[in-house]
Amino acid sequence: MTETDELAAALDDAAARWPELSRGQLITRLALEGHRAATARQRQQRAGRLAALRQHSGALTGVY
Repeated sequence: MTETDELAAALDDAAARWPELSRGQLITRLALEGHRAATARQRQQRAGRLAALRQHSGALTGVY
């Protein structure tokens, strides 16, 4: 993996948060944190879509 300026900055920020970890461990930690954040976002979006469906469910019953 090439450490670009952007990745280096992310690792530097992560090192401030988890100073006991090596740069390799920080990459793993950031990947896991990103996965958790993405999963949480997906759950929120799904919950929002389901809430919208429930809210409008039956709204057109009897129209046809």
